[in-house]
Amino acid sequence: MPITFLTAAGNAAGAANAEQYGLVPALKAGGLISWTTFSILVLFLVVSLYILFTKLFEQQKIRSQAKRIRQGFWNSANLREGAAKLDKNSAYRQIVDDGLAAQEQHGKLTDPVEAHDWLHGSLARSEASINSQLNAGLAFLGTVGATAPFIGLFGTVVGIYRALLNIGAAGQASIDKVAGPVGEALIMTALGLVVAVPAVLSYNWLQRRNKSIQEDLSAFSNDVLGFLASNGAVKPAVRMAPATATGSNKPAAAAPARASQGSATFGATGSTPNSN
Repeated sequence: MPITFLTAAGNAAGAANAEQYGLVPALKAGGLISWTTFSILVLFLVVSLYILFTKLFEQQKIRSQAKRIRQGFWNSANLREGAAKLDKNSAYRQIVDDGLAAQEQHGKLTDPVEAHDWLHGSLARSEASINSQLNAGLAFLGTVGATAPFIGLFGTVVGIYRALLNIGAAGQASIDKVAGPVGEALIMTALGLVVAVPAVLSYNWLQRRNKSIQEDLSAFSNDVLGFLASNGAVKPAVRMAPATATGSNKPAAAAPARASQGSATFGATGSTPNSN
């Protein structure tokens, strides 16, 4: 019975110590500075994750639009018919619509301007507008990745300073006087790294994906410019699917054999009644 009582008392004391040196008590002991630092870092983390998933959704949407372009856009008779196949808010449709609008506006200009220069400038502005929307929010990720470790370091410095004050007030470096402030300092350091590392990785990853999308948009804009400047005579070659191309080549090569086999079959079938 005494052993059971001592065990229960030890467990209760351990639970009390855990509550005393937990995250919330450490922040409460740190006061306004600790709570402010902690809140800023958590806010940075939430906004960074929101930007990451939002940009991934936007990038995936444009990539799916690029697949539709490759599948059947250039098979259309003209750009208006091809644009009708695209989504209304598609980035690629915006380039086509801006190119067609620029072509119409060129005929209304009183000051003579080369049609190629006018169309090229209009398409470049449209492409720059799309790129600006793609890059929106990435500057925040870069800022978070650069500043979050220093914000966490600020919380660390404050925690260490409070630990030194407690040691000076107590006259000795007892663990109960130092554990709280030092724990708070370590929490701020860890949280600063937790916020900064995903932000930096997300920034670099999204930038690389944006670069790939911008290259596709630039190539498509150049194709639209060539189509408009040549009145439809110049357009990229439509790439057939590998299965379709292989299927179209095989019947051509095997056609004589099939024809001869078919004639032999029909001849044999037809020769039997004639012979009879």
